[in-house]
Amino acid sequence: MGDIPGRTATPRGARPAFWIMFGFMLLHQADKLLIGPLTTQIMETFQITRTQMGAVSTGALIVGAVCYPLWGWLYDRFSRPKLLALASLLWGSSTWLNAVVPTYPLFLITRAATGIDDSSYPGLYSLISDYYPPQKRGKIYGFLQVAQPAGYLLGMILALAFGASFGWRNVFFLTGGLGLLLSVVIFLFVKDRPRGSAEPELAATEHLERFAFSWKTVGGIFRKKSLVILLLQGFIGVFPWNVITYWIFDYLKAERGYDDTQTLLTMVPAVLILAAGYPIGGILGDRLFKKTPKGRVIIGSAGVALGCVLLWIAMKVPVDSKFAFGAALSAAALFIPWASPNVLSSFYDVTEPEIRATTNAVQNFVEFGGSALAPLLAGIIADKSSLGYAILLICTVSWVACFAFFIFAGKYIPKDIEDLKNTLKARAA
Repeated sequence: MGDIPGRTATPRGARPAFWIMFGFMLLHQADKLLIGPLTTQIMETFQITRTQMGAVSTGALIVGAVCYPLWGWLYDRFSRPKLLALASLLWGSSTWLNAVVPTYPLFLITRAATGIDDSSYPGLYSLISDYYPPQKRGKIYGFLQVAQPAGYLLGMILALAFGASFGWRNVFFLTGGLGLLLSVVIFLFVKDRPRGSAEPELAATEHLERFAFSWKTVGGIFRKKSLVILLLQGFIGVFPWNVITYWIFDYLKAERGYDDTQTLLTMVPAVLILAAGYPIGGILGDRLFKKTPKGRVIIGSAGVALGCVLLWIAMKVPVDSKFAFGAALSAAALFIPWASPNVLSSFYDVTEPEIRATTNAVQNFVEFGGSALAPLLAGIIADKSSLGYAILLICTVSWVACFAFFIFAGKYIPKDIEDLKNTLKARAA
């Protein structure tokens, strides 16, 4: 992934850590998002409504939101690789339980339990931030986040290729088993790094461990205006993701009349283009960040604006115009992920290294705490109107609000970045 400025070479273990974390995200996302393309089959098994099915995802999101602060605190105090191995173990175990339950209430409970490991990502991003410097983090996070749509695609293929033949329960057994296997790989091969070791201002500083986690430092994040605004943006910004990933397959089948082959021909190109959007957004953010500290939020605002317009166009395409719908959906998919690596990098641009997992956990808590209701809300709107209307309404309102928040964040982020640089320089001195 290249050398780190201020040090002679990329730290030993950077590439293995990156690829193992990529594998963790890929397989974990496949398992997490697998429920989307299996929604219709699961609803038929338990004879439940869309509102009840929406509650399944909402339950997992609520549990994940509650667990975020705990994971963040643990990651900032203890070994991040060991905790990630534990998260992978929990993922495999809870997915196996989800596969064996015979009734809807038990399925609801065990699916909610999968939210425990869903909130384990702050440690992953915090660890990677200590392998790569600020000038490269947008790109690194962008490539790392390719695992999310790639996992979605893998989950879709597993669901459509094996779900009908072997049943949704056996597909869950497969992905849960991969989680158990990966927990061993992480435990044995991923090494931790001193917190702050990739910061240019601390390049020559020894004994970084003396800058330890403190609640006083954590409290300081709420005094950073750009961070508070980005937190508000995050509260709204994940609504569209959860609605689209959870309901798009049912929408294609129920309201556009797509069979499995047509669904694949529509979604595979869109997801591949979505995957490319992450590193493109990250690279553009890094380049503009070198010219202005507002660079990342500028790219984030452009992404949500263009994605919103193009998704609106896609949803208005007539049902019988399959190619036009697929083309418009793919075009929207290119821009939708631009914000993600830039928001994450912006959080780390303004927060101290020893509290980054906690800061990321606060971000995710706010995001998922709000958007946990998104699948349920979409299900309620769909039962009263249509699924297409529910998707379009929630996405459009959310992205318009996000665009406004990005504009306001750009006003304050230069000062917050400069304040962090001064803090790190003072430590080095």
